[in-house]
Amino acid sequence: MKPEIHSDFSIVNLDELKGIYNSVGWTKHTEAIIKQVFEASNIRVFATINGKVIGFGRAMSDGVFNAAIYDVIVHPDFQKRGIARQIMQHLLDRLCNVSCVHLISTTGNEDFYGKMGLKRLTTGMGRYLNLELANDYLA
Repeated sequence: MKPEIHSDFSIVNLDELKGIYNSVGWTKHTEAIIKQVFEASNIRVFATINGKVIGFGRAMSDGVFNAAIYDVIVHPDFQKRGIARQIMQHLLDRLCNVSCVHLISTTGNEDFYGKMGLKRLTTGMGRYLNLELANDYLA
């Protein structure tokens, strides 16, 4: 069954989003945190089947110069079906006139984002308060 792609956060069940985060090992996302990050994101996309969320992504942008894409996640039961590609395409379409779009990939997903047209940064910088993430992502 083909998922429906939409941007309506008002009809999304936070518990379903939490379940998807948990399904990929992101267990520190409470419903309150999920609500906060999605409300702060001005671009959101959800993939649903029969009204149930199976994947999502979000972005923050000034609409002109800069944007950052976050949390492109598909429940493992629905991975390898092109759903993440649909989510990314929706995000990139919404950001088509933004000069610079950033994304921090989780380890192992760099090739996927490369196929979506993103390239490695030569001057990317970051700071992580979480030591484990700092060890994983900072050079």
